[in-house]
Amino acid sequence: MGWLGPEEWQAVALSLKVSFWATLVGLPLGVFTAYALARWQFPGKQVVNGLVHLPLILPPVVTGYLLLLAFGTTGPLGGTLEQIGIVFAFRWTGAALAAGVMAFPLMVRAIRLSIEAVDPRLEEAAATLGASRAWVFATVTLPLILPGILAGAILAFAKAMGEFGATITFVSNIPGQTQTLPSAVYAFLQVPGGEAPAMRLVIVSIVIAMGALLLSEAIARRAAARVAGA
Repeated sequence: MGWLGPEEWQAVALSLKVSFWATLVGLPLGVFTAYALARWQFPGKQVVNGLVHLPLILPPVVTGYLLLLAFGTTGPLGGTLEQIGIVFAFRWTGAALAAGVMAFPLMVRAIRLSIEAVDPRLEEAAATLGASRAWVFATVTLPLILPGILAGAILAFAKAMGEFGATITFVSNIPGQTQTLPSAVYAFLQVPGGEAPAMRLVIVSIVIAMGALLLSEAIARRAAARVAGA
């Protein structure tokens, strides 16, 4: 990416960092949530399902504002976490949190569909042999849903790379600290002569997004073929 300038490369590198950690930290919770929604029956299940998908429905700016209220330095969660040295507001960690929240519904949906495609009788058969629920999940369910997990992680990573509204509302647009790729495009378009660097970043965004979608589709097709041949 030698054709990118220092400020452009900085924004791309920060976006990759933010998206990586947003996906990595959110993945265990995403798998657990998807499994609970696909397999368990519990009071308030539809409420949980609604909350999980809420970031897809709400305007991103609203989500960012809610994060600021909760995780800002004066917020109930942010103030508590600040006492132990964890700060989200106006930091790259806050950008990762915002991106992770916005990407979480896509991750959960992909993983949930993969879990629902697994025949529950396979899990029941393993349980009748004396295996614990955790062991059944680790040895039967997890290998079968691994393509769905990978697809969900890829989609979440791509969504995190493109997140703008919630991020800029929660952590602002500080070069080198919170200025991700979409925020950099926005900043370049606000100054004279910024069209060229903005276009270069747009091209990078398109390449990353298309690559993620193609990879996710390939994994989904491979998983479908695997299930059909089982």
